[in-house]
Amino acid sequence: MTQTSVSTRAWIEMALLAGIWGASFLSIKVGLDELPFLTLVTHRVVWACLILWAYVLIRRLPVPGNWRIWGAFLVMGLLNNVIPFALMAWGQQFIETGLTSIFNAGTAIFGVLVAALVFADERLTPRKAIGVLVAFLGVAVAIGLDSFRAFDIRSLAQLAVIGGTLSYAFAAAWARKTMQGLSPQVSAAGMLTGSSLILLPAAILIDGVPQIPALPQTYAAIAYFSIIGTALAYLLYYRVLASAGSGNTMLVTLMIPPVAIALGAWVLDERLAPEAFVGFALLGLGLLILDGRIVSVLRRRA
Repeated sequence: MTQTSVSTRAWIEMALLAGIWGASFLSIKVGLDELPFLTLVTHRVVWACLILWAYVLIRRLPVPGNWRIWGAFLVMGLLNNVIPFALMAWGQQFIETGLTSIFNAGTAIFGVLVAALVFADERLTPRKAIGVLVAFLGVAVAIGLDSFRAFDIRSLAQLAVIGGTLSYAFAAAWARKTMQGLSPQVSAAGMLTGSSLILLPAAILIDGVPQIPALPQTYAAIAYFSIIGTALAYLLYYRVLASAGSGNTMLVTLMIPPVAIALGAWVLDERLAPEAFVGFALLGLGLLILDGRIVSVLRRRA
């Protein structure tokens, strides 16, 4: 059941989480000026992994010893970190920060579709189907007709980011099937451990031994997207999820793009095409239909 009442504190925490994740897109864009995308993603998960394990040890949270759970962590790290982080970072080399965040907001669409395929209690109702169709229309509009007519590296980058959101959806389904009963903080630390074990050798094999960055803004970017944008954001996310409920927490995805768009315009002088804003509006409408409250309000008024 969707939790409809949200405390003032929860709204503040949701806004803070949206601001943190919105600024993460900018920090990744800055880091990509000097770092190969796979090395950048490796920095993101490794440092966040160490911080979360420090949190787990300080709090003395129980750590699972079952090897099956650690295997589940490895798969979760692949689906929720390695694939989406890598695809989105690669794609962000060729498209704007704000546009990346708009496509990222479509994660909930694929989440609904994957859940309907995997779980018997998550069937695709007429309301959900309408929400998905409207949201998909928004994504298509944001991509733009030119991308469909002339397929180029920018078009491929947009599809890569969308592919990352699809991976997030499979990760959510995997977490529901395999991680019930675990502390969310331990699950996040285990997941980041799995992704670190995959990314460290992959980055060294593909990018070579990491070089010491020369630009001070690169260090700032690494510190932000690993410590604040990943480790702290995960802890805050689970806090918001517990206090506001999953339905309300989904609204954070609509609060992220305005932050990313504003920062991209202010810091990087990025300018999005008008269809990107139209697409975001349709995507937001689709997500609100999926959330269900907009339909409830219309029914009460009728």
